Order: sequence, then structure tokens, then C-alpha cells
Amino acid sequence: MAQDIAAKAEGVDQETSHGQASRGQTFHGQTLHGQDPRWRALMARDRASDGAFVYSVKTTGVYCRPSCAARLAKPENVQFHDSCAAAEQAGFRPCKRCKPDQASAAERQAGVIAAACRRIEQSADLPLLDDLAAEAGLSPSHFHRLFKSATGVTPRAYARAHRARRVRDELSHGGGSVTEAIYDAGFNSSSRFYEQSDDLLGMTPTAYRNGGAGAEIHFAVAGCSLGSVLVARSGRGVCAILMGDDPQTLIEDMQRRFPLARLIGGDPGYEHLVAAVIGAVEHPVQGLDLPLDVRGTAFQQRVWQALREIPAGSTATYTEVAEKIGAPKAVRAVAGACAANVLAVAIPCHRVVRTDGSLSGYRWGIERKRALLRREGAR
Repeated sequence: MAQDIAAKAEGVDQETSHGQASRGQTFHGQTLHGQDPRWRALMARDRASDGAFVYSVKTTGVYCRPSCAARLAKPENVQFHDSCAAAEQAGFRPCKRCKPDQASAAERQAGVIAAACRRIEQSADLPLLDDLAAEAGLSPSHFHRLFKSATGVTPRAYARAHRARRVRDELSHGGGSVTEAIYDAGFNSSSRFYEQSDDLLGMTPTAYRNGGAGAEIHFAVAGCSLGSVLVARSGRGVCAILMGDDPQTLIEDMQRRFPLARLIGGDPGYEHLVAAVIGAVEHPVQGLDLPLDVRGTAFQQRVWQALREIPAGSTATYTEVAEKIGAPKAVRAVAGACAANVLAVAIPCHRVVRTDGSLSGYRWGIERKRALLRREGAR
């Protein structure tokens, strides 16, 4: 995020400086400052801008982070710098209050959580919360809140997701037995894994290792006003709703997911299911009340559940979704979960927009996203 802000600031510099170097540039007057995103970040005490630039005050001789709580200086006394080194080269010293020449609190916290994640991943057993907190120098409750805010899940859920990922890798690429894959992934008992295997894999571990051999997936492709739609159903429910321009491409996508599964073309009893999906595409306000086979990590499923709670005709930002699931700092992870969704319309990731209300990437194309929102009355 800091890099994005820095890039944006650099672009504005190029416009407002008329060829002058941005390093150490002073803008005299409130009007010119108002044209620079760094000044707006400074007025907002924006912590997300920390690391993107620093500012100095010529009347005090110090330079600060954008989030510094010091009294805001007059615009004519403020000078922006690309780095601490540039500010010091210009003759300014670091503020003793916000310590811009040291790692920020956010950076220190990110380092603490990254270290805890590596510790969890490398441990045969899940480390105790008290031990993780002690290593981080925090209380257990504070560490737990910080970890969930940064990753979107609890330490226990993170460990479970990591082990599930290892099981999938072992089953897909390993040459040993299913039992060996389970224990190699860190599960202490096969019974504990089998209790979760249906949610983690969507089928038995043996079938997953064999590329879906033995599993039956019914599917059909139909046309609608937005192109082609592929609807696939497993024994648990609808497992994929894919949209695109080429029916063959959609079928090949399904085949790549489970190359050894038994793919069965739509039968007469399947028509009503496809019709329901097409109806939801053409009239998304009516919703789609069908059993779903939702496969994803614990974090993805939390995001997808939050998306299903966004009413038709409304939108939410990625930040709002992150806050709703209790992980306000996991905005990028929320965007990743939206991109991983394979159940178009049923899990309405098209209702998530940028903070400014503009439309961002959509797995099936921005124009389809815009069309769905327009049909719901949200655009």
C-alpha cells in the first residue's frame, strides 16, 4: 500500500513540479498542497502512508512520519522527502516522538506475525498460544487479536489451513500412502484428519490423490445474455458456476480441476438446476437458493459467507468485508478470496468494489460485473 501511495505521489510530483526533482520539494501555499496526495495523507495522519515519504518542518528542523501526532505545521513550512536519508541530507533531524528513522509499529507487528506464522508452519505440533505470545513479547490476548487482524484467522485455524495445504500437496505429488501423507502434513492421527477431509478436499483422500477418480461430477453448459455458463454439481451440491465466452474453454477448465473424475453431461433432470442458475444471472435480485459444495480454506469460506450476506442492489468495499469478518488488515487477502471464488452469482463477489466505488478485477470480466450490478440496481 505504501508503494502504491508513493507511486501516486510521484505522479503528482511530476505534474506539479514541472520537471523539478520531487526529492525535498516544498509547496508554498494551501492550494498547491491540496493538490498533493501526501498533504492529504498528512492531514489525515494516515498510517498507511508511513514508509512512503516523510515530511520536514523548517521552523523546528525535524522530520516526521505522515502519522505523527505532532501539531500540523503551516503549509509553507512543510517540505516532503522521499526517504529519511533525503531529509537528513537536507539538514533535518528525526522527530523524537514518531521516530521516523526506526521501524514503525505496523512494520514491527508485521514482523512479529510473520515470525509466528513460520513457527507454526515448522512445528510438528501446534505451538501453545502462550508460547507464541511469549516469543512475540505480548500477552496471549493481545497476540491473538493481532494475529487474527493481520491474517484473518486464529493461530489454530492458520495451522489447520497450513496442514490441509500440505496434505493436498502430498496427495497430489507424493508417492506414498494416504496415511503417510496425513502424518507428513502434521496431523497427529488419521481419525482427526478424516473428520475434516470432506470439507478440506470435497471427497475422500484416496479419490483426491487419484485426481478425483471415482468422483462423479454432473455438468452442463448453457447460453445466456452474458455468454456461456457452466454449471457443475457434485454429490454435495453445486460446486462450480463458471462464465465465459467459449463453452469449450469452460469444459476444459472443469477437466483440469479433476482430470480423473467421471464427468457426466447434463441429463434431463439437470435442466431445472441450469435454468435456476441462468435465472439468477438474468435476474440476480431473485437470488439462488441451491445446495452448494463450497471448497476453500477457513479464511476463504468466511469471506464467501460475508459476500452472501451483501443484499442484492448493494455493494461493499474490500475494506468493509475485511472489517466484517474481523480482519481489518486483511484487505488483500479478501481480494484474493474473491478472485478464488468459482461459484459466480451464488457467491456474489461481483458486489465487492473499491473504496472509491469503482469496479476492480472480476474473475469473469469487468463488463459482466458491471452488468450484474446494473441488473440489481446497484449501478
